[in-house]
Amino acid sequence: MDFLNIEGLPDAEKLKQVLILHEHIFSDSHLLVSKAQTKTKLLFTIGLEKDEVVGYKIGYELNSDCFYSWLGGVNENNRNKGIASKLMHEQHLYLKEKGYKSVQTKTKNSWRNMLILNIKNGFDVTGTYTEKSGDLKIILEKSL
Repeated sequence: MDFLNIEGLPDAEKLKQVLILHEHIFSDSHLLVSKAQTKTKLLFTIGLEKDEVVGYKIGYELNSDCFYSWLGGVNENNRNKGIASKLMHEQHLYLKEKGYKSVQTKTKNSWRNMLILNIKNGFDVTGTYTEKSGDLKIILEKSL
């Protein structure tokens, strides 16, 4: 498996594959590109198997010291193979090289696998808040 870190939006073919995967997971890919284009120092970390996107992480700079790991997912046929962990590892290596001191993310109790993955990889719970929808969001941060 190959991993790529792409600053800004990926090329049209890779972006199309990310959007298809994102739609299967989150059902809101129609908003992703417009939201992503408003982010500072956008980064796509992509996992490729034979030129097919099997997983991705998207993030952006919160400030010069802290990066926000925003969205990510793995194709359901490729889950439980450590791909999400490898994507996280690749993203964090890249962020350290770029001089970031920490990475932050948010998740929900309903996304238990993501919560567990973050904690196993050194994230600490730093806070919570309730969204307008009533969902509890968990804020996690990791020192790089």
